[in-house]
Amino acid sequence: MLKKVLIANRGEIAVRVIRTCRELGVATVAVYSKLDRDALHVRLADEAYALGGQTAAESYLNTEAILDVIERSGADAVHPGYGFFSENTDFARSITRRGVTFVGPPPEAIEIMGDKISSRHAAERAGVSGVPGRSEVLRSADEVIAFGNEAGWPVAIKAAFGGGGRGMKVVSAPDQAPEALESAKRESAAYFGRDECYVERYLAWPRHVEMQIIADTHGTTLWLGERDCSAQRRHQKLIEESPAPNFPDDIRQAMGEASVKVAEACGYVNAGTVEFLYQDGEFFFLEMNTRLQVEHPVTELVTGLDLVEWQLRVAAGEPLGFSQESVRRDGHAIEVRINAENPAGGAFTPSPGTISRFVAPGGPGVRLDAGYGSGDTLSQFYDNLVAKLVVWGPGREAARRRMLRAIDETVIEGVATTLPADIAILSHPDFISGEHSTNWVEEALDLSGVTAEGTTPPPAPTGPTVDDVPRVLREVTAEVDGRRYQVKLWVPDPGEVATARVASGPARGAGPTRPKATASGVGSGTVAVPMQGTVIKVLVVEGDVVEVGQTVCVLEAMKMENNVNAERAGTVKEVKVSAGESVGPGDVIAVIE
Repeated sequence: MLKKVLIANRGEIAVRVIRTCRELGVATVAVYSKLDRDALHVRLADEAYALGGQTAAESYLNTEAILDVIERSGADAVHPGYGFFSENTDFARSITRRGVTFVGPPPEAIEIMGDKISSRHAAERAGVSGVPGRSEVLRSADEVIAFGNEAGWPVAIKAAFGGGGRGMKVVSAPDQAPEALESAKRESAAYFGRDECYVERYLAWPRHVEMQIIADTHGTTLWLGERDCSAQRRHQKLIEESPAPNFPDDIRQAMGEASVKVAEACGYVNAGTVEFLYQDGEFFFLEMNTRLQVEHPVTELVTGLDLVEWQLRVAAGEPLGFSQESVRRDGHAIEVRINAENPAGGAFTPSPGTISRFVAPGGPGVRLDAGYGSGDTLSQFYDNLVAKLVVWGPGREAARRRMLRAIDETVIEGVATTLPADIAILSHPDFISGEHSTNWVEEALDLSGVTAEGTTPPPAPTGPTVDDVPRVLREVTAEVDGRRYQVKLWVPDPGEVATARVASGPARGAGPTRPKATASGVGSGTVAVPMQGTVIKVLVVEGDVVEVGQTVCVLEAMKMENNVNAERAGTVKEVKVSAGESVGPGDVIAVIE
């Protein structure tokens, strides 16, 4: 077994790896940026070393800094987690050249499968059909347009070295291609350190079904079962489950065998996932993720296997201690990703900030993999995954009800999360019957009534005015004769109270701040950002005439690009920001008259 493992990652996955290492008696080494000095993974590891910097490029994507820590710590292995360097061939080679074990596939397999273009070629050689597309790097938007005109619109631009929906843009018409390609390249470079992209056909109503495989260095490659990851927004998964609902067993067997063929075609070793799109009884190879997936716990719960443990054992040269025939799949597991996003109205806007309170659920069949706790801060510079809530039940309906119960017990305050949207998804008849697709959340699910939880309550109907302070309706907890009640009361409007405090002036010694938008700015020409982030591009200048809904600037927050749009038509009177500038929630970026 390995002696000391450096986890070249952060957040939930770093915590996950550390915990299994502890159970196996393997020492752990954490690395951290300036912003993660007191992070949970740092607190749990046996040793921790600073990388410097605060952005991913300055820290977790800084190869030389990580190699220096390997040398200083004496780590004999590196686990890359997911994201960052997990599918980077150069990083894997830089590890293995030093005689250090890379807990993942050989660099040659990453080179073939980590690059989504070459993986398409490998799948074809293995006799597995992929989604129709161009298996070469895009050089210009003209190539996107040519493919779209030939294959039909819409098409998908995808990061060649990416995954998880990062760097993926759906293009519905030729005029969208230039901006979509530029945006995809930016996201890919920011998250994966490379910006190559390719294009393929965008299927209208598919399901995303992926197969977990594991292979050892002794010639054994097994498929462990499928996961349905069709509940997505922005091409990123929200809810995953295993086994897939309404999924014929003959298709399951064929997909499992196809996954083994794809893995063996590139000499794959360790845990990996082969992803497919499934539609109308057919499945198409999508890509292979040469790493551990975010949603691996659902496979663990139905198979009883610890995939991180087997990653470490395979990396140490041990053979798999079981056969294809002995792989069991019992019951049903569901995972929801708890992301720091505001799902109100289906917007899913990033919500960085500090978690003021975090209460985990419990009970039979409930597992929480978290990267944060009460008092921890989610930065705009990193991924927005707070935790993964996973449940097991004897059947799908039992697991679904258990998940709703577990969500109801979960309390996260200080940042908005996707949990309200998860409840809407899990409670919808389409999901209950297993009839949803990858496009269902954004195209069919009505989230107009969903509000954010964990942050300042949304505006409530105004009621009576007492002492010139408007009242709003709120639900509060009260005790009467020792019995607890949930009651509705008319209380002072917190917005009016805050406005009164602002009107009294800033505290003594306070520095200058960017103007903040108030409620009166909505639709009045004040364009404000809804979250903390970095301005990537400003699309207007003073004197421009804009329409309602026109994008004024592009903001990057938590590795996602977000358009900030005008709420009224008019002429741009003033632009207050420039590219590269950091902004906070409510900062005014432009004025329209």
